[in-house]
Formats: sequence, C-alpha cells, structure tokens
Amino acid sequence: MSNAAAEFARLVDIMATLRGPGGCPWDREQTIDSLKRYVLEETYEMLEAIDRHDHEALCEELGDFVFEAVFVAQLEEEAGHFSIADSLESVSDKLVRRHPHVFKRDAGAEPLDTAEQVRVRWEELKSAERGAQSKPPALLGGIPSALPSLLRAYQIGSRAASVGFDWVRAEDVVAKIREEVDEVHEVVSRSEKSERLEEEIGDLLFAIANLSRKLGVEPESALRKANEKFTGRFTAMEERITASGRQMRDMTLDALENEWQRTKAPASGL
Repeated sequence: MSNAAAEFARLVDIMATLRGPGGCPWDREQTIDSLKRYVLEETYEMLEAIDRHDHEALCEELGDFVFEAVFVAQLEEEAGHFSIADSLESVSDKLVRRHPHVFKRDAGAEPLDTAEQVRVRWEELKSAERGAQSKPPALLGGIPSALPSLLRAYQIGSRAASVGFDWVRAEDVVAKIREEVDEVHEVVSRSEKSERLEEEIGDLLFAIANLSRKLGVEPESALRKANEKFTGRFTAMEERITASGRQMRDMTLDALENEWQRTKAPASGL
C-alpha cells in the first residue's frame, strides 16, 4: 500500500512539472476538451488488454488510464475547481457509504449474502442520495450521453429495472426482439429507406441490449468479442485466398461462402 501511495504521489508531481513553468509545451497547451480523445483511447486500449487477458499489457494500459485521470485533475486544480485528492476522497466516501454491510455504518442493516442483493441495495442507496438533493436528477439523467450507444442502452435498461420497470422473464424480451425484427422486415419489404427504418433498427438494438442485461451479459463486451472473432476469421480467409493466387473481389458469393465455411470448420459459432 505504501508503494502505491508513493508512486501515485510521484505521478501527480510529474504531471504538475509537465504543466509547470519550463514543462512540456504539448502538455501545457492541453485542455479538458482536448484530452477527451486520449481518455477514450486509453479506455479502449485497457479493455482490449483485458479481453486478451494480456496481464503485462494491462499493467501498462492501466497506468496510462490512471495518468489521463491525473492529467484531467491537474487541469481542474489549476482552474480552481478541484484536485485529484478531492476526487479520491469523493470516491472513497461513496464506496464506504454504499457498502454499509461491509463498513458497519448501519448496525440495523440486514446482511447481504449475494451479488444481486448488493446490486439492489446499491441502487436503493443511490436513489436515497438523489432524493436527498434539493433538486434530485431524473433517474436516467446521470447516464453519460457520450457512452457507446449499446452500453448506454444497457445502463438505461438497468436504471429502469431498478424501479421495477422491466420484463418479468428473459423469454419476454426475446418475444419483443421478434416483434422488432418483424417491424424491420415490414419496412425493408416496402424498400422504405427512411427515418422509419433507422427507428426500427434502433428499437431492435435497444431490445437486444436489454436481453443481454436480463441474461447477465454486458453487450458492449459481447459485441467487441464478436467483432474480433469475425475479424480473425475473415483475415484468415483473405490470407488463404491470396496465397492461392486469387482475388476476393473476383470471386462469386458462393465461392466466398465456401471459403468462409472452411475457415469456420475448426470452431463452432459464427
């Protein structure tokens, strides 16, 4: 723990030096807005390392991720808004406050034995905190609009479900998905390239995100893995076709499908 504290303090000092007189011109010209792209890039690089279970890469990417947080906090401190210490105090206080079953803040609280009980209690505590504010935000108001849309749909469904607005069974969501597919088919069958088609595709994706939530699957992660699986198989197919002296663009769809099936053969799935 002492090493972690010392290294964190060292990182904060380095960041202050980079932004200070005689520091780095690039670091000195950054703003919280210009840093958004780097925060996002580091987030996804960290997620990629997690997906690969590449622990060496994850060690590095996690450091880069923390650095971006320190960078943003440095700018906010310079502007007189808050420091990284304020952010750490805030999250520590929140964790203690929302885990009374661990930190014994509520002697009368019932013990929580399962992760689902903890999740329900967490949402109840969050709701109580919102209610204590002079103007509590809307239930869905705190979900960042900048989240990837699939993940945001997952969060929206989770918030709505926390107050009981949810399908009873996963099978009910499957039925909703079938309904949305039928509506997409109706629009497509009329060759209607309009806002209606975009709306129906959106409804279908939203329903799929809610099925993922209902089944305990995080949809952004699931789709990211599906993307990687398809990319790997498609690249292997492309390499084999190129090695045979052929060009993919010159092949028929049936020929490409045969090659695709050959690529899939060792594994099941896609």
